[in-house]
Amino acid sequence: MENTSEKVEYSPRTALYPTPVVLVTSVDADGKPNIVTLAWVGIVSSDPPQIGVSVRPGRYSHAGIRERGEFTVNVPSQTILQAADLCGQVSGRDTDKFELAGLTSLAASKVKPPLIAECPVNLECVVRHQLELGAHDLFVGEVVAVHVSRSVIGEEGHIDYNRAQPIAYVQGQYWGLGVLLGRHGLSKA
Repeated sequence: MENTSEKVEYSPRTALYPTPVVLVTSVDADGKPNIVTLAWVGIVSSDPPQIGVSVRPGRYSHAGIRERGEFTVNVPSQTILQAADLCGQVSGRDTDKFELAGLTSLAASKVKPPLIAECPVNLECVVRHQLELGAHDLFVGEVVAVHVSRSVIGEEGHIDYNRAQPIAYVQGQYWGLGVLLGRHGLSKA
């Protein structure tokens, strides 16, 4: 095992890596859908299933999520990396990001914000909590429906991440996943 005891102290920062890249959809007060690319997201509870997404208050999507209390989390594959990046570079205030990025809107089954057809995994969420944290607000959404493309379902009926090809974000860079290192509980074997 490598000795990592020699440490250099940095000023406080978000040094947690990697984080998943997701496309979050929301709907504004007029019913217009929007997409925002986020990487500050994560699972916060398994029962009930809940996901947290951090959004800057100045982002156009923030108001839609806050006012409507709903959003979808769409997990893009590496094949749509350019579209995913584009959705984080322009504001949806005056732009239809679905059209601009060449993405397809699908009706969700439980919430108003649409799903993104090109994303192999889609989660419909209803906001249960909102926390003002500083530069970002955290929206905790209960997952009320999950949609998975048949093409990424593996032999055991679970999502095959080699097929789904999710994108990871690390300090301004996009990465793909590497090799399987083991399964949960490997230390007990």
